[in-house]
Amino acid sequence: MARIYRDPQGVPHVRGTSVLDVAHGQGEVTARDRAWQLEHLRRRAAGSCAEVLGEPALAWDRLARRTRIEATARRAHEALDDESRAFVAAYVGGVNDGLHADAPELVRLGIAPAPWEPWTPLAVFLAQHLLFAGLAGKLWEHRARALLGDDAALLSHEGPLTPGSNAWVVGGARTASGRPLVAGDPHRVLESPGVYQQVRLACEDPDDPFDVVGFAFPGVPGVQHFAHAGEVAWAITNASADYQDVYAERLRRVGERTEALGPDGWEPAEAWTESVPVRGRAEAASVEVVVTARGPLFEGSVAAGTGLSLRAASDVLGDLGLAALLPLLRARSVADVDAALDHWVEPVNNVVVADRAGAVRYRIAGRVPVRAEANRHGIVDAADPGGAWTGWLTDVPRHDVADDDAVVTANERRGPESEPIGVAFAPPHRADRLHALLDGRDDLVPADFAAFHRDTLHLPAAAQQRLVAGLAVSGPAAAVQALVVGFDGRMEASSAAAAAYAAWRNAFVRRIAAAPVFAGFAQPHGHDPAFAPSLDLTGRIGLGLETLVARGTPYGLDLAGLAAAALDDAVGHAATWGETHVFAPLHGFDLAADDLVAPAVPATALDGDLDCVRCAGSLPGVTDACYRGSVARYVWDLDDRQAGGWVVPMGAAGDPRDPHHLDQHAAWAAGELAPIVTDWDRLTAE
Repeated sequence: MARIYRDPQGVPHVRGTSVLDVAHGQGEVTARDRAWQLEHLRRRAAGSCAEVLGEPALAWDRLARRTRIEATARRAHEALDDESRAFVAAYVGGVNDGLHADAPELVRLGIAPAPWEPWTPLAVFLAQHLLFAGLAGKLWEHRARALLGDDAALLSHEGPLTPGSNAWVVGGARTASGRPLVAGDPHRVLESPGVYQQVRLACEDPDDPFDVVGFAFPGVPGVQHFAHAGEVAWAITNASADYQDVYAERLRRVGERTEALGPDGWEPAEAWTESVPVRGRAEAASVEVVVTARGPLFEGSVAAGTGLSLRAASDVLGDLGLAALLPLLRARSVADVDAALDHWVEPVNNVVVADRAGAVRYRIAGRVPVRAEANRHGIVDAADPGGAWTGWLTDVPRHDVADDDAVVTANERRGPESEPIGVAFAPPHRADRLHALLDGRDDLVPADFAAFHRDTLHLPAAAQQRLVAGLAVSGPAAAVQALVVGFDGRMEASSAAAAAYAAWRNAFVRRIAAAPVFAGFAQPHGHDPAFAPSLDLTGRIGLGLETLVARGTPYGLDLAGLAAAALDDAVGHAATWGETHVFAPLHGFDLAADDLVAPAVPATALDGDLDCVRCAGSLPGVTDACYRGSVARYVWDLDDRQAGGWVVPMGAAGDPRDPHHLDQHAAWAAGELAPIVTDWDRLTAE
């Protein structure tokens, strides 16, 4: 059996005599550290959250059932090679051996965690990434065009509501040690417990040795996205790829059969009803599941005769790409990691990888379908033959990086090579800022990369300050104007000017959203509540404010007048940015019945904001709270693994009673890293 060691932060180091021992140990220690989180993730994947969390969780359960997360996971599990399937099975065995019912949330709910099925890790992984691609964005674009016609393009902007990340790598000629450095931080909705688990996995089998430190999704074996294997290290960012399509379906019943209208006429479809127990309800909710030749319906019904179906790479292929997990653990070189990621399906990622020999490479990993341009921009007719997928993109970006060069990837549009990958990318600001920080440096050390993580310069502020500088205002509004115009662009928690800028920005966004031209958005959007955040007009304008300001008078709006009125609205704003910009992670109980209260976390004031390298994202016009941002940070040093560092927002343990539940939080909030400890004699054996 595997032996478990802990470092001073409580991070588990799993040491086994075989790869299956390691997998079992990882599963067992994850269950011990994250019992409630694993039960919640299992229920999210199965669509059974409402059974314990009540009515507010039903929207997700409905979406999970309709999109058939578990069914796709079962198919992907069956498609795994024998060794990978055994690896997952050993992990599941460890989870089931380690599950316990005394986590505070489980006690509050009065439930014991259910045993995991062989495919549950794959279902958990798929559920984490269902909304990572274009689905919600296509619903938004379709709605915007319906209400604004061709003018909808003015609301288009780089920066979708999908998660992002920073990752960068420099060759050895740019570092003090002469060996490459890799760093980055994934940006997601902040969750409690944290979405990533720091872990070390070490196999002592002389025929199959490996020793890897990295980040895992709780509930998924191995290390999926960010890791240092001693000889090689890698990192990813979301490639903002488009690998999901939405089809408008027409449905009918013919006797006992269900049919959908496809390109060749009416064709068979599957339909059945599932019951979803709901806490507080006497009767279970009914969810109709319909599957057409395009994919499962996520909205609509046979009775209505219409619906929207989702076609996704994972469903079409019956594969999630997790055959890459074992090859990644065994990787010793850039070429090994590159070959392992040839298995990858989704989410589609930018990958940077470097090894001790000095090789550095960038690539796209994942599967992107080839289809008509119309598919990439909204909802397409299921009966249109032109909407079919015709293959997979094969000529994906991949190139080696010179020893004296660097690669930055921050979800930005990377020139013409990005065109076949996706349609909506992040603004260039984080990437531009990282390039500026790296420019001219040939003496880089891990501490420099850690400092780059802390950079708070908010590049979009400059254009908005120019607008404010030209306004004629007086009285208290003039004082706000002076603070905004004098703002140095750094979103520091202690900054009064940053607070004034944010308060004015919030008010400006809300005034734009209230303009009569957007009145149609006040009507119900008709989509499932699970998509509400992505369809919110105010949030969309907040994200696209920079684009709107650059257009001068979009939609005939008097932006100068609205900006001036927003200065009046901002009078009396918070004294500092950190007064309102605080850590606000999402717990499962936050989307539950009112009597379920999430364990308390510190509402820590945070530096940074959306579009800063120090990503601590608010949503202008909606909330100043940091609801998404860096869910992990790391620096991988190919010269000395222990010279790097890593950190997560809260801590290694998911149990609020554990001393390691929050012991990394202060370091994370300050932009610092915890040490990576790999010397076994410096660890504590359990």
